[in-house]
Amino acid sequence: MKAFADLYRHLDQATSTRAKQAAMVEAFTAAKADPAQWASAAWAIYFLSGGKPRQTVPTRLLRRLAVEGSGLPEWLVEESYASVGDLAETLSLLLPESSGDDDVSLDRWMRERLLTLPALDDDARWVRLKAWVAALPHAQRFAFFKLITGELRVGVSRLQVVKALAEVAGVEESRMAQRMIGYGQARRTPSADDFAALVADVDHAEGASLDAGKPYPFYLAQSWQRPLADMEATLGRLQDWIVEWKFDGIRAQLVRRGGDWRLWSRGEELISDAYPDLERLARALPDGVAIDGELVVLAPPPGAAQADSLDGLAPFASLQQRLGRKAISEKTLRELPVALIAYDLLELGGHDLRGEPQRERRARLEALVGDTLAAHGPLPLRLSPEVAAPTWADLAAIREQARALGREGFMLKAREGAYGVGRRKGDDRTDVWWKWKLDPMSVDAVLIYAQRGHGRRSGVYSDYTFAVWSAEEGAANRELVPFAKAYSGLSDAEMREMDAIIRRTTVETFGPVRSVTPTQVFELGFEGIAPSKRHKSGIAVRFPRMLRWRRDKPVAEADTLASLRALLPAGGDG
Repeated sequence: MKAFADLYRHLDQATSTRAKQAAMVEAFTAAKADPAQWASAAWAIYFLSGGKPRQTVPTRLLRRLAVEGSGLPEWLVEESYASVGDLAETLSLLLPESSGDDDVSLDRWMRERLLTLPALDDDARWVRLKAWVAALPHAQRFAFFKLITGELRVGVSRLQVVKALAEVAGVEESRMAQRMIGYGQARRTPSADDFAALVADVDHAEGASLDAGKPYPFYLAQSWQRPLADMEATLGRLQDWIVEWKFDGIRAQLVRRGGDWRLWSRGEELISDAYPDLERLARALPDGVAIDGELVVLAPPPGAAQADSLDGLAPFASLQQRLGRKAISEKTLRELPVALIAYDLLELGGHDLRGEPQRERRARLEALVGDTLAAHGPLPLRLSPEVAAPTWADLAAIREQARALGREGFMLKAREGAYGVGRRKGDDRTDVWWKWKLDPMSVDAVLIYAQRGHGRRSGVYSDYTFAVWSAEEGAANRELVPFAKAYSGLSDAEMREMDAIIRRTTVETFGPVRSVTPTQVFELGFEGIAPSKRHKSGIAVRFPRMLRWRRDKPVAEADTLASLRALLPAGGDG
């Protein structure tokens, strides 16, 4: 635990990417030299690369520990928590210093202690928790409480972890990215062998072939946000680009190798079991194939439509009903059938195609989809169609139809471009994918609740809940109805100003949440909207964010539920 606690503290305190990178390289290098540290290093990499620890101790026991351990009244502990905004940090600050000298590795902490806690009742967990905290050296407490609360965000990206490990292992970043595929998968139990494999030299077998089950690192697109007038000068001729619709689904890779198949999400989660309706498609594909595409729900179910037909594409809200389910019923498979919209071919016949030009991969993909459907009949497979236009201006006009079609905009892919790794920055026409999305939908909403943020924002109220009016001004029983939460879009200066307003207008507190007098209006943008039975408003929005602080607009003139409902797709309001 000591090595992990030291690394976590350095990462938490570092203010630059270079410093965080150096801290990880130093820690992983030390672990590589000592096999006794390999298992613990494997856990550290798991957490830093996005693996989320389960919360093994209920919050009620941690609050009890804060009160009894500190000897402070409950109200003062709650005020301290509200001020700090992070339970792990609050516990670290409130509990008295310990002279404990417990020296247990992170691996033992996870395997023998923390992962055994969910099977115990509260009394047994309470006894162990008190004993562990008393014996734990003070310098390790912060990392320990972060582990048991499941909140380990420390401002390190997965790409930074890949870069650090690549430097330690002496391999290319693309190879390390391949080794890391699936490493952060939920409920995974890392081992010493995992760390050894990450930092090992590249042998002939690894260089010659890929692990049969693993996907390729996903290539991510940049967002095109410049004016239409800049496109010709920056990107060149439209004819040099392959243009496809951007679909609102889940990015996935379907891999067929060694007689078996795997489906991977962009977050490198193995999700094959959640989509058994794709097995028939996977079995129909030839061996040695990897397809990059988008999972969507089709309604009605896939039938005899052609491969380029996307009629009946359901909104993302339908797909959300399939997410996170451990058991998929026949009713769900019947009512919410998924299909894969294929838009790139990464492997064919066991050969890596990523270095080939996009136009060649596209031609091979078209042939594969056509041959597969011709040989096996209707399958849950669709080819992402190309969109043609003579000029960028003509393409922009077609793009305006996207929302009516249930799509987000366009994907732009250079015809001569290779398939890269991760998200590449810059204006390189051959190496960058662009996503040219529609401007977000927006409404003017009223801020009614606020909560402290995390990390560097833990000292200010930066996470807000927004509402719209239930009816037009002058209507009887008009009230503000909450519909979205947002925390991005304000500058640091605006956030500090908003923090002062929240403190000044607070009406009531609910733990870390403050209810405020409605005085501030914001233009709230979002990418999608759908009906929802779980929300009081009856509306759910995707990726809400603050576009503008409407200081010019009185609260009474904010938008209404009718304004939101008007943005629903045709028929979406039931």
